[in-house]
Amino acid sequence: MTTFVPKEVQAGLDSARMQSLKSGSRLRLSADGKFHPVLRMWATGFSLDAADAPTLRGFIDLYDGALHLFQCLIVASEEDAGEMKYEFKRMTAVSNTAPLDFEQAADAPVALIEVRN
Repeated sequence: MTTFVPKEVQAGLDSARMQSLKSGSRLRLSADGKFHPVLRMWATGFSLDAADAPTLRGFIDLYDGALHLFQCLIVASEEDAGEMKYEFKRMTAVSNTAPLDFEQAADAPVALIEVRN
């Protein structure tokens, strides 16, 4: 049995795989005021479509739809099978509140209720 696949069939399979990755992901990144759809994301990086992927380096913002998830420091690593892969140097989760600079007790009162006589 051979594993030979004609070039036309392989091109069709690659095109279908890329279309599936594009439609299946809601992730996108913002860099220099432009948004780019993210095809895949893993613990140490992510990938973009190589056809329209810029050579990014530096700070970016990752979004899931309109939800801001991470601020990242990245570097381009390699191109493989139509995907441009990027690696995280730093990935910080975005928070809606400012970080506390003190320890907050679990049983701390939520509010102060004043009793009047």
